[in-house]
Amino acid sequence: MKKGGSSRDTTAKTAQVLFTPETERRCVSAGTTVLEAARGAGLDLSSPCGGDGLCGKCRVIIKKGEVLSVPTSLLTREEIRQGYVLACQTKIEGDLEVQIPPESRTEAAQFLIDSDAQRFRALHPAAEAVSFPLAPLARKVWLDLPPPTLDDSLSDQSRLFREIQRRHPAAVMQMGLKVTQKLPRLLRSSNWSVTATLGSRGGTQEIVQLEPGNTEGRNYGVAIDVGTSTVVTHLLNLGTTERVDAEAVYNSQRKWGEEVTRRIIYSDSGGLDDLQKAVVSDINSMLSAIVERNNLSLNDISAVVCSGNTTMAHLLLGISPGTIRKSPYVSASAFPPPVRAVEVGIQINPRGLLYVVPGIGGWVGGDITAGIMSVGLHRSESIRMLIDIGTNGEIALGNKEWMIACSASAGPAFEGSGVRHGMKAMRGAIERVTIGGDGHVQYRTVGNARPRGICGSGLIDLVAELYRVGSIDRSGRLLSGSSDRVREEDGLLEYVVAPGTRTETGKDICLTQTDLTNVLSAKAAIYSGAQALAASVGLDFKDIETILIAGGFGNYIDREKAVTLGLIPDLPLERIRFVGNTSILGSEMALLSVDAWQELTRIAQSVTYYDLISHPQYFDEFLAARFIPHTELDRFESVAARLAKERA
Repeated sequence: MKKGGSSRDTTAKTAQVLFTPETERRCVSAGTTVLEAARGAGLDLSSPCGGDGLCGKCRVIIKKGEVLSVPTSLLTREEIRQGYVLACQTKIEGDLEVQIPPESRTEAAQFLIDSDAQRFRALHPAAEAVSFPLAPLARKVWLDLPPPTLDDSLSDQSRLFREIQRRHPAAVMQMGLKVTQKLPRLLRSSNWSVTATLGSRGGTQEIVQLEPGNTEGRNYGVAIDVGTSTVVTHLLNLGTTERVDAEAVYNSQRKWGEEVTRRIIYSDSGGLDDLQKAVVSDINSMLSAIVERNNLSLNDISAVVCSGNTTMAHLLLGISPGTIRKSPYVSASAFPPPVRAVEVGIQINPRGLLYVVPGIGGWVGGDITAGIMSVGLHRSESIRMLIDIGTNGEIALGNKEWMIACSASAGPAFEGSGVRHGMKAMRGAIERVTIGGDGHVQYRTVGNARPRGICGSGLIDLVAELYRVGSIDRSGRLLSGSSDRVREEDGLLEYVVAPGTRTETGKDICLTQTDLTNVLSAKAAIYSGAQALAASVGLDFKDIETILIAGGFGNYIDREKAVTLGLIPDLPLERIRFVGNTSILGSEMALLSVDAWQELTRIAQSVTYYDLISHPQYFDEFLAARFIPHTELDRFESVAARLAKERA
């Protein structure tokens, strides 16, 4: 039985909670939320809002027992009748049986579909195309040293340094005590034939490891994109530049909130260690899977380059990001120095180094620095714009003469949060939508599975198509009677995308009026941010030669529908290019070349950070962009002409 109202005294009372269908049991104190109990039992429920009762994703069904549940508008009357509650807003009052429905689970999302690294592998040009000299951040050098004699009586360390300097000159060389302690025995037991692993730390060349014999062929590094939603890892052979393997998982920090601001708040409340351990665990799980598949050892990985937004970089390093969300919005560290990967818990060679790509500002991080380098924005003769369509909506504009960047917080709607049946691009997500003239909806799902929800690219398609066929007006308002799929539920209109008879959950997948509002706000943030950034330097979109769309799901967006929606400017489609995950590509480039790593620092130092709040017309631009495609139709002449022709 579910109860509402004020809390009662539950001092010293405990309860047994049974979670089905797993049959996991958990003894908790009365007053514990169902979400907390589920996590304590090792069951990771979806909770994009971080447990604030705002997203409605942590739905569970109370089968038996008593709870105290806060009323919410995120559940329909029918769902409430069936026993649904929000786990984060429901306190346990006694012994309980809780059923977790499929749509509330996140276990299946741990490793992305198709191992989903395949979706990421295809996004980038070959590593051999990197326009920097091959000089990896970690390189292996096989040395056949001449033994000491009375005429050549250098110390073992000086002898080693001399031979390395002949091959790879460096202004400063160093070797740690642990390596030095092993040096005498290692040189003599290997008959003076050793392989030195050299790491780069600023202008210093460090011997991070010595091995007997020739192991030059086993030198690997990893490039990692630490995204707010997804963590992607690429394994590279540092000798051949080959991308050997890739893996991707959803960022486990999401249980504390999909948006970085919620994670910052959790960090400030004592959760920094939890957040740091979560992302490091994600990285280590991917590394273990990759080395096992390729018959390697973690010891073969000598260097890691990570890129991510400023908050993700801080959390990875265990640095508080609290100052980022407080005026004047500065970070603790924009240029973190290389550190031993083991210092943050990353399991590679114990002496291997971790490099974190420098950021540009509190809300524009190393992912954009890496993206700028990977697309050559800083070397471009013409003016180009790079837009990373994601939760933070980072945008960079410029050419080889100047660059400026901003963050237009789009929120997590395109990542599935704030949309009733929204989800990430995992198995069963609707990723393509077309509506025929007869109103028939055709869709494609990730993995060709029965639909479970709608991901970002599917939402863009769906809203653009609803506008095209006249089921919503320019303000995004659903129109009653425009389609037999438009219906009223609890006094509000919604559009049925897929009936329950065709879905995995057996429930209708719908787009609600609230969903439409959130999607239009997200697209408006991206468009108005780009418009304001261009206007801040006296430019219009027509002055920009190419717009480059980055981000994990960028390659899955239909350009024409994105323009119809008003997400991106109305330019000839050949001037809009999808460039995939430029963050990890930039990290790969740095991993393979010391010059590229140094260039990242120069880029971060040369980009001007622009705060959109300082733009006098930004808020007006945002409101104007909340219409489809925009309040000012003359900005989208091709859309108006195409739709007029279709509707004629």
